[in-house]
Amino acid sequence: MLYGRETNDLISSTMSQNRLNAYRVMWILVLFDLPTETKAERKAAGLFRKRLIDDGFSMFQFSIYLRHCPSRENAKVHVKRVKGMLPKYGKVCIFEITDKQFGMMEIYHGRKEIDKPQVSQQLELF
Repeated sequence: MLYGRETNDLISSTMSQNRLNAYRVMWILVLFDLPTETKAERKAAGLFRKRLIDDGFSMFQFSIYLRHCPSRENAKVHVKRVKGMLPKYGKVCIFEITDKQFGMMEIYHGRKEIDKPQVSQQLELF
């Protein structure tokens, strides 16, 4: 039987493993194809990009933005925000992948493989 300190150490160790688990940490990718024929459409597309950046997304390609989230719950919050800022016209795709899946991505520039984007460490405050 575990008492006192041993129990706290076991719980702390388990919680730490869950927090840093590569299957728990998520990435949100937002892919979009927005019309830019008129001035109003270009303005709406620019505003959508700006709002994504304001919410912590980084441009991966011109119409692909991504964001690192420390948990599935946090990812759901940001997905909800993106849904709230959808433009009136155009196609937008939002999907979530685990950190493990993101780590298996191969990125090429022409035929030359390039380094993956740098992930900034995010601190969790309790």
